[in-house]
Amino acid sequence: MPDRKPYVGGNWKMNTTSDSSTSLARGVCEACEAAQGAVDVVVFPPSPYLIGVASIFKSRPSAIRVGAQDLYHEAEGAFTGEVSVGMGADCGCEHALAGHSERRHVIGESDELINAKVKAMLAGGLTCVLCVGELLEEREAGKTNEVNERQLRTGLADVGLRQMENVVIAYEPVWAIGTGKTASPEDAQAAHEFIRGLLVELYNDDVANRTRIIYGGSVKPSNAATLFAQPDIDGGLIGGASLKVDDFAAIVKAASGA
Repeated sequence: MPDRKPYVGGNWKMNTTSDSSTSLARGVCEACEAAQGAVDVVVFPPSPYLIGVASIFKSRPSAIRVGAQDLYHEAEGAFTGEVSVGMGADCGCEHALAGHSERRHVIGESDELINAKVKAMLAGGLTCVLCVGELLEEREAGKTNEVNERQLRTGLADVGLRQMENVVIAYEPVWAIGTGKTASPEDAQAAHEFIRGLLVELYNDDVANRTRIIYGGSVKPSNAATLFAQPDIDGGLIGGASLKVDDFAAIVKAASGA
């Protein structure tokens, strides 16, 4: 992992309450304290709890950062229910997810909309975690690379060289998210290697070598170290396990030792 600091994100999705989110934040802060210097740790709470969670980390000597699960690409206007990049930043966000599989396949976001969000997040000074990955039927049809290439090319359209310093790519095979199934370390590495090669084509060797590519798909304490030991896997985007302090801390520790 040449000069790539591991990145572990905890995506809480549509879980927690006001009380449980602050309690979870305190627990993560304490449990991950030892590894924070070696790993970029970011939690992505539901939007209503961003301010409360951010205040927990600000009140302690914590290097953990807060991110938004999704942000809209328009700065303001008649977009009922949406949260702008500026609003997210005002709530303490320094990172944001774009193109998570649930936004693509449950909400129905297009590659083009995701690209607009990526550009807005970067223009707003946030680190953008662009998520890509294939459905089970696409994998079985041998289209893993084709899908990842389409989503990556479109998602990064008009994103410049310097902006790539604030981009993290998350490969999340949709069939492995929340199912208990996990891509084998070899399969995950193959997808990450392909994505890194595509970054060489889209940008250059330097960008490809510096960009962190993380894995998301049922990462657990039992498989984290093996996944993170792969040469092109630079951490993980964690779902269910991020809601359990001990599990999340163990995954962060595994990343720190990768």
